This record gives sequence, C-alpha cells and structure tokens, in this order.
Amino acid sequence: MKPLPLILGFIPWIAFSFLSHRIAADSVAWSGLIGVLLVLGTMVAQKSVWPPSVLNVGMLLPLGAITVVGFVGGPDVDAWLYQWAVPGVGLFLGLFILALVPFAPFTERFARQSTPQAYWGSPTFNKINRVLSAAWGVAIVVMGICSLMVAALDLYSDGLGSAGTGELLLNWVIPIVVIVAMVKFTIGYPDKVRAQVRGTQAPAATTAPAGPTG
Repeated sequence: MKPLPLILGFIPWIAFSFLSHRIAADSVAWSGLIGVLLVLGTMVAQKSVWPPSVLNVGMLLPLGAITVVGFVGGPDVDAWLYQWAVPGVGLFLGLFILALVPFAPFTERFARQSTPQAYWGSPTFNKINRVLSAAWGVAIVVMGICSLMVAALDLYSDGLGSAGTGELLLNWVIPIVVIVAMVKFTIGYPDKVRAQVRGTQAPAATTAPAGPTG
C-alpha cells in the first residue's frame, strides 16, 4: 500500500486542526466549514461520493456538526469550541475508525488502488487491512489525547511562532513522530505478512504427497 494517498486522505482533519486557532471571529466554525468542503471535494475527486469511505464519514460527521453549532451558537459556544473542538474531532475520528475495523477497515479502499481485484477478498488482504486500520485508529486516538491535554491544560498559543514547550510537544512533536512511525508500519507490515504466508506455503508444497505416476 502506498502511504501518500492515505496521508492525503487526512488533509481535511489536518487543515481543520491547524486553522481552528488561526482565523479571527468564528474561527472554529469557519475551519469546520473549510474541512467539510475539503471532504466533499475529496469525495468528488476520488469519485467516491457513494458509498462514502469510512475516513470521509469519520471526518464529515464531526466537522459538519461543529460548523452548524459554531455558526448558530453565540460567543460562549465559540469559546467552548475553541477549547475542545480540535481534540473532539481527533478522538471521534480515531474511535470511529476503530469501531468499524471488524466490518469496514478504512485502509481497504486505499489498498485496492494498488492491489489486483482478485486478491481483495483474500484472508491475507483482509488481515493486513484490519491491522493497519486498527493501528491508524490507535495512532489518531493518541494524537487526540495529546490535543485533549493541550486543551485541558490550556496550553494554546496565539500562533505557531509563540508555541510553548507543552503545546510544541503535544501538538507537533508527538504527532509527527506518530505519523512517521505509522508511515513506516504501513509500508513494512504488508510485506512482512506476505513473507510469512509464503514461508508457510513453501513447506506445505514440499511435503505434499506425490500423485499417482501410472
């Protein structure tokens, strides 16, 4: 599986998280709207309007709700969203992906782009995508927890240049390390599983009883 299309699939969430504290009035509502438009644009570009992918639904639901609540609510709602919307979206997305792993692993749609259709229903294909989807779900939850800690400890800064040590660590360093680790895992794990499958098949082939020679 190529990790780049998968990473690009998270752009609406990344854009929302980055812009939420960097736009003026109604910052979270406008950031949510931008995220919604990016999700819809991605669906059109990928020709996956229906059925929508797990990832797109997992982003569209919270971003749509935040957009509506943000524009309808007053200053108190804006302040609450400013504090909690970003970690909320991250946690929702990660838990949403994890909940659907047994039924619809979100990486499956990306894996099909580089896998012949004949293998889409194979046990190996299913195993790889369940593990990768679960790993990404856990990774996103971890990043959501980091963001939640920033909100709970009120470590937000006015801009990237003035980020304190706590925000820099929780909102940037740890997420970047997690993403790099997940990219490496996404590249290496499928090859490892396929090698194991080939290793188990080879002895079976060599020990199989010979057929009749007559």
